[in-house]
Amino acid sequence: MPASHATHIDLPALIRLQADARALKLPAARPVRSQQAGLQRSPRRGRGMAFAEVRQYQPGDDIRSIDWRVTARRQSPHTKLYEEERERPVLLLCDLGPSLFFASTGAYKQVRSAQLTGILSWLALWAGDQVGGIVFNGGDLTVQRPARRKKSVLQLLDTLAKLQKAPGAERATQTTFASPTADLNTALKEARRVAHTGSRIFVISDFLNITADSAQLLGALAKHNSVSALRVADPLELHLPDSGRFAVAGDEGPVWFDAGNPRFQQAWQDKVQHHEAALADCFRTSGVRPATVMTGDEPAFVLQSLLGPRGRIG
Repeated sequence: MPASHATHIDLPALIRLQADARALKLPAARPVRSQQAGLQRSPRRGRGMAFAEVRQYQPGDDIRSIDWRVTARRQSPHTKLYEEERERPVLLLCDLGPSLFFASTGAYKQVRSAQLTGILSWLALWAGDQVGGIVFNGGDLTVQRPARRKKSVLQLLDTLAKLQKAPGAERATQTTFASPTADLNTALKEARRVAHTGSRIFVISDFLNITADSAQLLGALAKHNSVSALRVADPLELHLPDSGRFAVAGDEGPVWFDAGNPRFQQAWQDKVQHHEAALADCFRTSGVRPATVMTGDEPAFVLQSLLGPRGRIG
């Protein structure tokens, strides 16, 4: 990654993420007559394109689905079951807020957040799904409804590039809400309005600013959709060095701290433990599946271990 992309990733670099997405070697969706195949399968069982399992024949089963080899081997009728594939909208919530303008290693959290969103958008497009996004940075919140067009993905990537800048510097072409509270909770509320029932939703954030309402909002979203949380974190947020003086950029200039100060270390760890417990409880009570990407990680490499068949996170 070029040095300039460690703090900000531009549109051409986001477009080039197609190569990283291809490297994941995600199995291609199987074509069906309606030409609608996507990242997710319907839970309904029937005569579809994707084989599911063989079970003992039950009255009412289609005799054309009898597996004669298994029937002969087990000396009792067995039938094949298939999963019907169908298109599902994919909605990507990408947090580019102030707390993501930071990294002690690798690339800024906002860059990792944009990269994850970009790779997932290409994967969803190639799988034949509709792709949409909600991008927010604390000042602006941009909504792009899911659509199955390459143009829509390019528009989403353009928004990712623009909203990494200072709020209000440039505006995306989609529906944009200028708000001083364009935060995670605001985005989750907007997602409930935009998402169709049965959508595949990825919430990509550092989740540093969760509130008591966050679990309820995530739970409401997960009630009728499949939701995964991709947490972007930096090692320094989780554990301070044992010693040394460090400076962190703040609103009014650099803020210095002494990592060797025992009281400061204890206060830091207390805060980290409190947040980690609150975040774990938030994900558990909301029924959202979490995964973590560190600033020192390459997003494509991490996604390779998280994505299963048809792009599902395990």
